[in-house]
Amino acid sequence: MVLFKRKPVQFLQPPQIDDESSEVWHIAQTGEVFSTYEAYLSRVDFYNQPRFICQITGHSGLTFYEALKSELAGAQEVDQAFPEALKGPVLRRVQFQTISRIDSLVDLIFDEFKADYYPGESVTIQLVTGERLTGIVRDKARLGSKVLPDGTLTQPCSRYSTSIDGRPEEEAVVDSEHIFRDRKIFTKSVLRSFIKKTVTREAWNGAPWLVKHDVAAKYHIDTRVPPHLRYDNKLLERKQQQAQKRAHHPTNSLHDAHVIGGAFHTVGPARLPELKPAPKQHKVHRIPPAAHMGGSSNVFLDHDHGPLPPMPGDNPFHFPVPFRQSAPPVTFTQPEPPPPPPPPPKYPIEDLQLPPRDDYVRPPLKFLCNDPPEGVVDTGAQHEKIKMKSIGPLLETWDTLNVYCEIFKLDSFTFDDFVQALDLANRDMPCELFTEVHCAVLKQIVSSEEDGGELMVNLPELDDDGDEDDDENGSPTPEPEPEPKPVVRATRSSLAKLEAERLRAEAEAADREKTPEVTVTHRAPELLADFNWIEELKKRNFQDGGWEMIMVGLLHQLSRNPRRTEACEELLAALVPPVDEPSRENVQYQYSSMDLNLRISALQIICMLTMETKVFRGYMEECATTMTVYRKEKIELQRNRKQAIEDLKALNDERRVLLPENLPPSPPAETADVAKSNGDTKMGDYDSAVDPSEDGNDSDEDGRARRSLRRGGDRAVERQRKREEQERKREAELAAKVPKQSKKFLKVLKDIQKKEDEIKKYEDEIAVTDNDLREADCGRTRVLGKDRFWNRYYWFERNGMPYGGLPNSSTAHASYANGSIWVQGPDDMEREGYIDLPDQFQDEYKAKFKMTVPQRKKMEEGRTSVYNAWQWGYYSEPSQVDSLLNWLDPRGFNEVKLRKELLLYKDKIVTNMEARAKYVEVPQEEEAKEKEKEKEKETSKKEEANSKRMSTRTKAQPSPEPTHFRCLDWTNTMAVDLLGHLHSEPPPPPKPRKGGRKSRG
Repeated sequence: MVLFKRKPVQFLQPPQIDDESSEVWHIAQTGEVFSTYEAYLSRVDFYNQPRFICQITGHSGLTFYEALKSELAGAQEVDQAFPEALKGPVLRRVQFQTISRIDSLVDLIFDEFKADYYPGESVTIQLVTGERLTGIVRDKARLGSKVLPDGTLTQPCSRYSTSIDGRPEEEAVVDSEHIFRDRKIFTKSVLRSFIKKTVTREAWNGAPWLVKHDVAAKYHIDTRVPPHLRYDNKLLERKQQQAQKRAHHPTNSLHDAHVIGGAFHTVGPARLPELKPAPKQHKVHRIPPAAHMGGSSNVFLDHDHGPLPPMPGDNPFHFPVPFRQSAPPVTFTQPEPPPPPPPPPKYPIEDLQLPPRDDYVRPPLKFLCNDPPEGVVDTGAQHEKIKMKSIGPLLETWDTLNVYCEIFKLDSFTFDDFVQALDLANRDMPCELFTEVHCAVLKQIVSSEEDGGELMVNLPELDDDGDEDDDENGSPTPEPEPEPKPVVRATRSSLAKLEAERLRAEAEAADREKTPEVTVTHRAPELLADFNWIEELKKRNFQDGGWEMIMVGLLHQLSRNPRRTEACEELLAALVPPVDEPSRENVQYQYSSMDLNLRISALQIICMLTMETKVFRGYMEECATTMTVYRKEKIELQRNRKQAIEDLKALNDERRVLLPENLPPSPPAETADVAKSNGDTKMGDYDSAVDPSEDGNDSDEDGRARRSLRRGGDRAVERQRKREEQERKREAELAAKVPKQSKKFLKVLKDIQKKEDEIKKYEDEIAVTDNDLREADCGRTRVLGKDRFWNRYYWFERNGMPYGGLPNSSTAHASYANGSIWVQGPDDMEREGYIDLPDQFQDEYKAKFKMTVPQRKKMEEGRTSVYNAWQWGYYSEPSQVDSLLNWLDPRGFNEVKLRKELLLYKDKIVTNMEARAKYVEVPQEEEAKEKEKEKEKETSKKEEANSKRMSTRTKAQPSPEPTHFRCLDWTNTMAVDLLGHLHSEPPPPPKPRKGGRKSRG
C-alpha cells in the first residue's frame, strides 16, 4: 500500500453518473473515475508529485506510480523469499498486537520464531553421528515443563520428525538443539518486509495490528477485533478514566462544596456540570453543618421550608421538591477564557504570503537595451543599438561559446568584448573575434574533407524552386490545338454540361485574378544557384566573403523550417535584398553593415543548431562521467577529513589531560625584580654614558669625553653579555625542571599540528574538487534562484566555466567573464499564476494585505521592473549585491534559496564586478579624452578657416591616433596552438622534406 505522509493513500469514490453516454476519465492504476477533466488533471498532478513512500522497501521521494511499481516488485520478492510454512504462524502471532513501533514488533516475532520450526519447512538437521543433512519438517511435538524432585520446572521443549533428502525411507527425530534454518531465509529485514506487506494498522494510539482481509482468508485467521481493542471502546475507556480523575481531584472551592451539599442530597462523587465555580468577587455566606437538619434559613430561599425531602429516584442531577416549586437556583457563571492565539507560522512559507515591506525597495536595475520596460524612469541604458528582444539571445550565445569553447577551439572572451565586437566589426575595421566566432561555429555543422565531410545536423529539404521559377518566368508552353469534335445533335443534357464547364472556367479565372502576387523579399535562390554552401564549408573556404556566403546558404535552407522561417527570412532580406544584385561582394558588404540585432539573431540560430550534433552530446556525457568521478573523490576526501577530525578530537582530549602536569613553573619574584633592576640599570648607564659628551667645550674636554664614552660603551656591552648568560642559565635550569612527561606532551602537540595540517589539506582538496565539479557542470545554465515575484537571477560564471575565463586566454588579464548578475522576468505561467491573478483572488489578497500583487510589485521593486521572460536587467556594482541581500526576505521559500546562493558566491561575484569595472573604465576614459581632442581640433580648424590671414607655408599637422577598442586585443591562441592557424585562415602548406630524393642521371 503506497503511503503519503506516512499514511495509506485513500482512493476517491466513483462519482454518481446518471447519463451513461457522458464522457469520463479513468486512472488505470487506481481504478478511479472522474466526470470532469479538471478533477482528473488535479488527481494526476497529485500522483506525479515525488512525495510518496513505498511501504515495503521504505524508499521515499517517489511518485505514486513509481512507489506502486516498487511495492509490486517488492511484494513479489517477499512472497518468494519468506518461507511458506512460517506465514500462517507469524501472521497469527502478529494479529491484534498493540506494539506501536514496527521495529519492536519485528524484534518480538523474530526472537520467538528464530528457534521454532513448523511442518513443511526446509531445515538442516544434525544426527547423533555428527552428520549434517537437509530435510523437511514432517511433524512437531510440543513437550511441556517437567517438575523435578526439588520442585523446580524445566524449560518446555519441542521434538521434530523430519524427512531426509535423498533417503526417502528414513526419518529422524531431533530436538531444538539439533535442527537449524538457513540464515538468509528468516532474517529481520525479510520479516519486516513481510509484515509491512500483509499487515496494516490505523493511526491512533493503541491501535492493533490487523492482517489484511485477503491474506487472513487465505490462512484462516480470525479478523474479528476484540471489544477491548476497538477504537470506540478505547475512547470510552479514556473518557471514564478522565472522569474518575476529575472526581478524585474536584476543581470547586470549599465553600461551593458546602453550598451544593446544603442545597442538594447527592449520592457518591457526582457533581452538577451546570454549576460552575463562582468568581472571587462574589461573597457567599458559609452554611453551618447544622443547616442540613433544619433550623436555619436556606441560602437560595427567602423562607424556611424545613428539612428537604429525599430525592425521588436515584438521579443525582434531579432537583429536590422545594426547588421545583420555587424559582430556580442562582448560578454563578465564570466568563469564558478568550480563545488561544493562533500558533506562529513555521517559516519558510510562500513568499507572497509574507506581509509587504514599504521600508525597503529593491536596488534599481540597469538595462543594456534602448527600449527598457514600460514605466521605467531611470533606464541606465548603455547601448543605443540593442533592443530588449535581443538581450536573451545575446546572453545565450555568449554563454554557449564560452562553456563549450574547447569544442569550438575558441579562447574565452568577456561579455563586454563580445558586444563590442558585434557592434564594431565592418570592412574598415575587421575584428578577429567576430570572424573567428562565426567560422568556428560553422565548422561544427559540416565536418572537413579529411573527416569525411558529413553534415552533422538535420536540415529541412529544399524544394525545387528553380524549375518552378523557370516554368513561371519562361515562355508559355504552346498548347496543342484541340481536335475538331464531330458534329452531333444537341440535347438538353449536352447543353447542361457545356454550361457547367463554362461556369467552372469563369470561376477559376476569377480566382486567379483575386490571388495576390507573391512579393519577393530576397534574392537568395539566385545567389545560391551556382554556389553549394555545403561543399564550400567542407573545403573551409572562409576568405573573401566565403563564410558570409555560407551563412546565406545555411539560413536559406533553415527558412524551410516553420519554426525558423520568420527569423531566417528577415536575415535573408537584409543580406540579399531584392533591390541589389546578388553577389559575393554585396553579401560581404551587407553583413558588415547589418543591424546589430540581426547579427545577434543570426549567430544565435547557428549556435543553437550546433547543440544537436553528436560532438556536443558526447561532450556532455563525458562531463557527466567526469562529475561522477569527482563526486566519488569528494566523498572519499570528506570521509578522510571526518576521520582526521575525530583523531584530532582524541588528541586534544589527551592534550587536555596532560596539560596540568606540563604547565611551565611560574618565575619567582626575585627573578622578576632582578630583570626589572637590570632594565633600569641599562637605561641609567646609557644616560650616564651619553651625558659627558654633551658637557665638554674645548679640545681636551672633548678627548676625555670621547675616551669616557668609549669606556662606557664597553661596560654596557659587558653588562649585556652577562645578562644574556644569566638568561641562558635560567632557561637551562627551567628546562631541567620540566617534568618527564613533557616528551609525551610535545609529541601530542606535534601530532595535533600534523592533524590540523592534514585537515587543512583535505579541505583544500575538497575546495578544488568542488570547483572542478562546477566547471564540468555544462549541461544547462544554473539559476541562482527566484525572488518573491518569480524573477530569475543568473550569474553565468556559476557553472560550466572558470570564474575569470580560461587562464591562458589572450584576455585573461581581465580576470572576469561576465561580471554581472542578470535578472529575468517571470514566464507566462508564473506571471498568470502568481502575479496577474483573476479578480477574485486579487480581491482576497487585497483584503488580507490592503493591496493587490501588482501593486505590491510596483511598491517593492521601485522604478525598475521586468514583467516577462523576454525582459532582462542586470546588477554590475558590488554595493548593489549588499542592497539586494538586504531586500531579500529569508522567511520565504524562493528567497531563502536565492539568498543562500548569493551568500555562497558573494566574494567571487564582487571580485568579478570590481575586475569588470577596472577593465571597462580605462578604455572609456581614453575614448572620452580622444573625443575631446577631436573636438578641439575641429574648433581650431574652423578658426583657421575663418581667419583672414593666409600663409603660404603650411605646418605639418600630426595625424590623429586611431581609437583603440578592447575587442581588437583578443586573438584565438587556442586555434593557433591546436590547428596551427586561425579558423578563418586556410591551413598552411606542408613543410618540404629535408634531403629530398636526387634526380637520376
